[in-house]
Amino acid sequence: MERPSWYGQGAKAIVLVLIVVAVGYPFLLALGTSLAGQEELDANGGYVLIPEHPTFEAYNVLLQGGVVTRAAMVSVVVTGVGTVLSVLCTIALAYGLSRPGMVGGKPILLLVLGTFLFTPGIIPTYLVVQEFGMLDSYASLVLPVLLNVFNVIVVRAFFQGIPTELYEAARLDGAGELTILCRVVLPLSKAVIAVVGLFYGVSYWNSFFNALLFLNDSGKYPLQVVLRSYVVQGESINAKAMGVSQLPPSISLQMAVLILALIPILCVYPFLQKYFAKGVLTGAIKG
Repeated sequence: MERPSWYGQGAKAIVLVLIVVAVGYPFLLALGTSLAGQEELDANGGYVLIPEHPTFEAYNVLLQGGVVTRAAMVSVVVTGVGTVLSVLCTIALAYGLSRPGMVGGKPILLLVLGTFLFTPGIIPTYLVVQEFGMLDSYASLVLPVLLNVFNVIVVRAFFQGIPTELYEAARLDGAGELTILCRVVLPLSKAVIAVVGLFYGVSYWNSFFNALLFLNDSGKYPLQVVLRSYVVQGESINAKAMGVSQLPPSISLQMAVLILALIPILCVYPFLQKYFAKGVLTGAIKG
């Protein structure tokens, strides 16, 4: 491979800077607006990039209790429980499909792959959830989306790439399938598990449509539904419900809710970044 030229490196640097600006500017604008007071908002046309007198009043109002705090707790619980269950079910199904000689393995694999072509519609999904008595319950936010076929295929491909000698050596030592999975396969699969867990976590955290479809009690809404109501639909926050006599500017409250919805993913991703590049390319290279 030839050494990259200086203008090629410069072009890459320029493109990278443009991408960083395109991604970072809206986030910084939302953060600055959430910290700005009414006077600065009026002086700058409603949005502030760098407030001269930052205040955390909007965050104090949102975090002292009420709709946003309850919704954030719902999102945290649903995301945590859903991610754990999804990762465990994905590992179990992918491991079973990766082992040769599994009884019914091929029909099950064809059934799993068939969901790529034939996806359920909204009405059939709603009727299934209703039939199982999961309407207006948190189970409706997890069980209908418990497994993602793409993640199953990725994990299965990774398990198939593990040398068969390791499986055979474990069986010679008297290990069963569960022992092989826990002591041999999983320690070698940290990268792909981290990536799949990140995919599931982001999906659960950002999901709002299932909550709108299956939940009737607004008190059970996750944070993304509240975010949609306040930011997209422009609903106003009730001062009495927040326990205060006067609210900060509405645009500051909206941007504060937006920042609170982004923070968890921003905090988790740096710890999984080292696994992401390796895990996301699983199965792309053989040999």
